[in-house]
Amino acid sequence: MSETKDAGVHEVVVNDEGQYSIWRVERDLPAGWHREGFTGTEDECLAYIDATWTDMRPASLRRWMSDHEPPVTG
Repeated sequence: MSETKDAGVHEVVVNDEGQYSIWRVERDLPAGWHREGFTGTEDECLAYIDATWTDMRPASLRRWMSDHEPPVTG
């Protein structure tokens, strides 16, 4: 059985933790997600996410790590 890609129009969405996903444009977004501004095919949206989402850590973890970073000495 072969899988086919969804040919519909998708959009890139982001949650409050800075995590990316794609969503069909005609569907309502789930709570906690907002439109990022990029739309296209599934492959185009995934390529955009690949190029844009370079730090996979959730925003809360990035903030915690920054707050708990040891002081630089030297």
